[in-house]
Amino acid sequence: MTEVFIIRNQHGHFWGKSKAWVDGRDARTLFRCKHEDEAINTVVELSAKDVELRGEVLPAELNDKGNPVVTPSDVPLPGAADAQADAETDETEGETPEVARSSPEVDPVSP
Repeated sequence: MTEVFIIRNQHGHFWGKSKAWVDGRDARTLFRCKHEDEAINTVVELSAKDVELRGEVLPAELNDKGNPVVTPSDVPLPGAADAQADAETDETEGETPEVARSSPEVDPVSP
C-alpha cells in the first residue's frame, strides 16, 4: 500500500476535495497529498481563513481502490443539524392544518 497525507481538524472531520470539511464516510472525497509539506501548506492556508482551526496532517495508507483508509468522524458536520431541520420543514410545508381547511368561505358578492 502507498502512503498519502490527509488533513483532519479538531472535530475529527477531514478536508475534502470539494474544499469543505467532510466526515470521512466516503474516502473518495478526501483531499490527499503525496508530500507532507504540501499538506502542511494547505493547513496554513486554512488556518489563515479560520483562526479557530486546529488542523493536523496525518499519513494514511491507501486501500486497493486508491482511497485513504480512515475512521469516519462521529461528530456531526456544522450545519448538518440545520440542513436536517430544513429538510423536515420542507416536507411539512405543503400541508395545511385542519383548522385552516375548515374555515368558512367568504362570499365576495354579499354586502
